[in-house]
Amino acid sequence: MSLKSDSPEKQPIAHRKRQAGFTLLELLIVVIILGLLAALVGPRLFGTLDKAKHQIAKTQIELFASGLDMFRLDLGRYPTTDEGLEALVNPPEGLERWNGPYLEKLVSQDPWGRPYVYTSPGEHGEYDIISLGLDGEPGGSGEGADVTSWQ
Repeated sequence: MSLKSDSPEKQPIAHRKRQAGFTLLELLIVVIILGLLAALVGPRLFGTLDKAKHQIAKTQIELFASGLDMFRLDLGRYPTTDEGLEALVNPPEGLERWNGPYLEKLVSQDPWGRPYVYTSPGEHGEYDIISLGLDGEPGGSGEGADVTSWQ
């Protein structure tokens, strides 16, 4: 018969196994490290998002250009400013040779939620298509720069 007991309740405090888990200090260190990582990576992701929006606007303008060229092949002219880009999807009145739609669907707003500006004839070519960018104002630089059909 052994005098030692194997149950943890009867063992001296020094011999008890330490319970598994995290201390408050360890949790605080992990939270601080995650916060630092978010502070370093976050701004880079937002910068990438703005570049992506510029690229999306440029790609959409190129799609409009393709549709406008097909419209011109059928009708011998580009849509007027009044007819707008809508003429690529829905036929304007009085155009029998319209053989569209020239786009699968019309994306009328740029990635910033504003309408594209279409003029024909344009100042920089037979037509101009402009997205006013993040700031919504003509011109601008950096994130607020316009995206245009002639650049």
